[in-house]
Amino acid sequence: MDQLTHRGLARLAKKYGGIFHLRIGFLHMVAISSPDIARQVLQVQDNIFSNRPATIAISYLTYDRADMAFAHYGPFWRQMRKLCVMKLFSRKRAESWDSVRDEVDDMVSQVAANTRSLVNIGELVFGLTRNIIYRAAFGSSSHEGQDDFIKILQEFSKLFGAFNIADFIPGLGWMDPQGLSNRLQKARASLDGFIDSIIDEHMQKKKPNDAVENDMVDELLAFYSDEALVKESEDLQNSIKLTRNNIKAIIMDVMFGGTETVASAIEWAMTELLRSPEDLKKVQQELATVVGLNRKVEESDFEKLTYLRCCLKESRNVNSIIEQISRGYWPHLPPPLNTRVSDCT
Repeated sequence: MDQLTHRGLARLAKKYGGIFHLRIGFLHMVAISSPDIARQVLQVQDNIFSNRPATIAISYLTYDRADMAFAHYGPFWRQMRKLCVMKLFSRKRAESWDSVRDEVDDMVSQVAANTRSLVNIGELVFGLTRNIIYRAAFGSSSHEGQDDFIKILQEFSKLFGAFNIADFIPGLGWMDPQGLSNRLQKARASLDGFIDSIIDEHMQKKKPNDAVENDMVDELLAFYSDEALVKESEDLQNSIKLTRNNIKAIIMDVMFGGTETVASAIEWAMTELLRSPEDLKKVQQELATVVGLNRKVEESDFEKLTYLRCCLKESRNVNSIIEQISRGYWPHLPPPLNTRVSDCT
């Protein structure tokens, strides 16, 4: 199957059909390529296939699935989804994040200052998403500690996607020829040391649950308990209690999903527009007509930017692929091209 796993599976599908069985070590896997069968898996029988597989690395680094991304579908996952919708990512919170707009303005200023010269769009966008998520999660606009935390996440990303023979032949796990066990222990210890200090700091200066300036850690600590208790109830505050491991794992999910994945999706969307000059021109004309050249794009403009929204929806497909790569399902994908500001603006 070579390094591009998805292409190797596609070649096998042409030979063996839209559904075929693979045995890799002691694991039995089924590859789905037919649209009709995929619809059964992803829509009709979604409750059966909704749980994500977890390797040894994923289980260890997520505190035995204490996060939301790899938690089994059930009461805990449903309550965590409710918490995210009502608390962490609610419209009320989004409207209060003026600091997010400040970060966007700073990046746009950097682009404008380098008009008609080469810039690395990927680095700029990654810096933007990193600053926004770090600020939203920890309530700090200081860049102190950001580089250390990003290094931790990058090591997590490598370990998530690393090939571990023990995942396929458990009996050989004790050999650990790649030294993954030591790397896993060091990576989780680094995350523990970093986030534990932030949690302790937030616990010492508690804020009211409805405070506007509450960050993500404050919101999660409102549900903190030494022992997690999950109940099906309409009262969110009384229905779920989070342990410290839950809080750390959820923060890791948000930092993963909000930094590298989002930045890569934006970069790929920009690249695809550059590869299609006609589409790029349509987006530029729509922005000039609806928004004009004398002000910034506001949230209220999105409903009128029909073609731009279509481009964003198209890029969501790329984003889902990138997420699979970041989770270790597909090992490699060629990086997008660096772009010229004069072309993008």
